Amino acid sequence: MLSFLIGLLLSAVFAPSGMAEQVLKMATTTSTENTGLLPVLDAPFEKKHKARIDVIAVGSGKALKLGENGDVDIVFVHDPEAEQKFVAAGYGVDRKAVMHNDFIIVGPEADPAGIRAAKTADEAFKIIAEAKAGFVSRGDESGTHVKEKNLWEKAGLQPEDGWYLSVGQGMGAVLRMADDKAYYTLTDRGTFLASRDKLTVKLLFEGDPVLFNPYHVMAVNPEKHKHVNYRLAKEYIDYVTGPKGQKAIGDFKVGGQQLFFPDAPFR
Repeated sequence: MLSFLIGLLLSAVFAPSGMAEQVLKMATTTSTENTGLLPVLDAPFEKKHKARIDVIAVGSGKALKLGENGDVDIVFVHDPEAEQKFVAAGYGVDRKAVMHNDFIIVGPEADPAGIRAAKTADEAFKIIAEAKAGFVSRGDESGTHVKEKNLWEKAGLQPEDGWYLSVGQGMGAVLRMADDKAYYTLTDRGTFLASRDKLTVKLLFEGDPVLFNPYHVMAVNPEKHKHVNYRLAKEYIDYVTGPKGQKAIGDFKVGGQQLFFPDAPFR
């Protein structure tokens, strides 16, 4: 019996590497997870490659930092300027466009500040500031937070304590907080659509071209961090930008609403 158990142990230890489960460590933004997209998008890849994708969902800034430190194999985020710096500094390779949606401003249905009348996103922010209406900021250097800061800057404003809350939380948590307090917030459309049945805040402003929200994927550079699983990262990039991944993104809906729109060049 002992020799049989030892045999099983040795066979497990010396099994061909192709039989072992592969692991891909991914840092991504909270919106890809909060919407429910990732489980649907990743399942076919995991099955085909006999792999497990370990997801760390944080703001885009933190996700890129994880890539910079070599703590993950791949980064899937939505902060184009920071992504370009990440690649230019040599931390990321094979950056590819995957999909897009847009940012929107949501708030109490009564719209006490009156942002429905705004013509641009920065004008909506000015109206909120002038009314000192409550606003919840992610405050986490995510792609959404970076966009929000750009809009305040474009409006020529510095938001003030009292009516402005910077909470350092993901998009789902911020939406719930805005809902509880009847405050305004900036959100990606996908997370809002996936959560809106549980919220009372409403979509109050949309459509400004500046609110375009593109997502890109990139591998962590194996020349910077030799231990990363670059081969599997490259396989994943090819998948999400290829016909099957792009179809999964385009077909993904919540309540009949499409949350993301495929962007890969093959289309």
